[in-house]
Amino acid sequence: MSAAGFGNVEDMTESEARARASELRSEISHHDYRYYVLDDPEVSDADYDRLMAELQAIEARYPDLATPDSPTQKVGAPPREELGTIPHESRMMSLQSIHEEEAFLSFWRTCASEVARSPLVVVGEPKYDGLSIELVYDEGSLASAATRGDGAVGEDVTDNVRTIPEVLLRLQGTGDALVPHHLVVRGEVYMARGEFAAFNRRQEEAGEKAFANPRNAAAGSLRQLDSKVTARRPLRIFFWEIAPSSSSRPGSHWQCLDLMRDLGLKTNPLIRRFTTVDDAVAWFSDIGEMREGLDYEIDGCVFKVDDLAGQEAMGVRAANPRWAVAWKFAPRRATTRILDIQANVGRTGVLTPVARLQAVNIGGVEVTNASLHNQDEIDRKDIRIGDTVVVERAGDVIPHVVEVLTAERSGDEQRYRLPDTCPVCGSEVIKPEGEAAARCTNPSCPAQLAQRIRHFGSRHALDIDGLGEKLVVQLVQRGTVSDVADLFDLEPGDLEGLDRMAAKSASNLVEAIARSRDKVTLPRLVFGLGIPQVGRSVATDLALAFGSLAAMADASEEDLLELEGIGPTMAEAIHGWFHDPDNRRLVERLRARGIDPREVGGGTRLEGVTIVLTGSLESMTREEAEQAIRRLGGRTTASVSGATDILVVGADPGAGKTRAATDRGIRTMDEAEFLELLGVTGKGGGT
Repeated sequence: MSAAGFGNVEDMTESEARARASELRSEISHHDYRYYVLDDPEVSDADYDRLMAELQAIEARYPDLATPDSPTQKVGAPPREELGTIPHESRMMSLQSIHEEEAFLSFWRTCASEVARSPLVVVGEPKYDGLSIELVYDEGSLASAATRGDGAVGEDVTDNVRTIPEVLLRLQGTGDALVPHHLVVRGEVYMARGEFAAFNRRQEEAGEKAFANPRNAAAGSLRQLDSKVTARRPLRIFFWEIAPSSSSRPGSHWQCLDLMRDLGLKTNPLIRRFTTVDDAVAWFSDIGEMREGLDYEIDGCVFKVDDLAGQEAMGVRAANPRWAVAWKFAPRRATTRILDIQANVGRTGVLTPVARLQAVNIGGVEVTNASLHNQDEIDRKDIRIGDTVVVERAGDVIPHVVEVLTAERSGDEQRYRLPDTCPVCGSEVIKPEGEAAARCTNPSCPAQLAQRIRHFGSRHALDIDGLGEKLVVQLVQRGTVSDVADLFDLEPGDLEGLDRMAAKSASNLVEAIARSRDKVTLPRLVFGLGIPQVGRSVATDLALAFGSLAAMADASEEDLLELEGIGPTMAEAIHGWFHDPDNRRLVERLRARGIDPREVGGGTRLEGVTIVLTGSLESMTREEAEQAIRRLGGRTTASVSGATDILVVGADPGAGKTRAATDRGIRTMDEAEFLELLGVTGKGGGT
């Protein structure tokens, strides 16, 4: 195609403008594909700009001609008040991480023994250090985009994703590729290293915050409320998967990658297929050697079974597929000096020693702090103030001291001991016999309170947007908030005047807190309370078992021990928390402010029954179905095995699970039978 000159829009009739706009959109989309996906442009930047300017002029004169998939939409939409959420049609799972070759060899052997295809074919891809994203195309046009979120529900970033140049607003369908009427694809949004450096310089020159690394910059850019801000950020994307919920997909992962390329979606040219484990190991080594020369951050390689029926047959463990693994590179290390050691106080009162380091760059990130974990670790490694040390970013994220270079000592280094009194409130610090942790004994310690409030507002708890660490510290220091219940009494006037808290941002935070109260579930609230030893999974189990905070508070240790997975130590901790007078008052204060969600149980109708779900259900999401099974005492697993009692078959079921159930003689039921089993009276009804 060739670039046409700028037409005289003023002389065009609406009919002529409509025809010309359609022609321009097609031509610009073609050039976007050549430039961003194939890296093989056919026209100069100036010619491209003239095409875009003509289309913008037509749409400005005839606004009704503007379409959602027009290339002009990449400049960004008006700001939104908040990011909404979008449920994923099929769960976005995380991958099991491995770090040793032997673990990869074990993965390969397992796949070879369980996948009914010889030879085993495995696909290797670079593991990007970016932000995972899911895009939905309906009839070839981009309909929605969401972040991974918790795997079941992600943040709605559709307007922002539209601004990324490498994202097609309408699929191309080149070659023999037919555009599926419903296509769900997943990819990784990132910033190229060079573009990230230039972006950070612009941020600093404008007096704005510079980002620590490209991943943080990409994540922050994609979560902007104003997509015009996102449009100015240099975001890119690689696509790596067609999701099972698509209307049709080929029989192998490699064919899915081919299809995405044919549709105009950018995939990584380094991806390879392997039929021998030795070739896969050699490729992993090669990618590691070229890592620093790439213009994007990677922290390992992902290996996936190619055959999709084989993937289905292998199933998943917890939240990780058994048919894929992330083989991480060795952590990045650097040598620097410990300038000081200070103690931080966490939400449970634990004092954590932190090394203040002479700034050192590790893998493109400036590191100034490293956790020393506890006093026992300091003593074991003989870490001293003034030491020259090797620092590692474990998993390329959390810095810690690997070893002390004792040969570099001058004799002026100083030993360190955690203080006997809290560095924040001055209360006594104790270290119980047999425990590694030293704790501040004052539950009202401002540092503990600030960390408890941060945890309460965190993503997996009440998910209060805007409740950052610096703001929480100010609220505690001023005495505005004395416990988490006080958050729900805040008014915009209580916040105005705090650092970086203008009238609009104060109002937004108060609204975010109110939304969290209206939407909070019992499992999230239990997790957010920070009860010792209670993580997200145990919080869900407690919510399903007792149904309310009041019932949990009245439970004895014997009642708690009856729950699967709760042992004596955990039962004692939970019972002790709810019987502490201050915590009981906190629960009552939350209830008085309307924070008292209930989790309704359904009895024991499915006790001892193990159920596997395949395909999509019309009446409820996969997560809702699993919760309904658990409420009735049943158990859900991701793959069919000899322990499976029932396979529930929805629309577009997985062939592997269905075949496995048939081979084992396992009972199958459709959605109507499943609803009858649950005791649901109608579509979307209750039990």
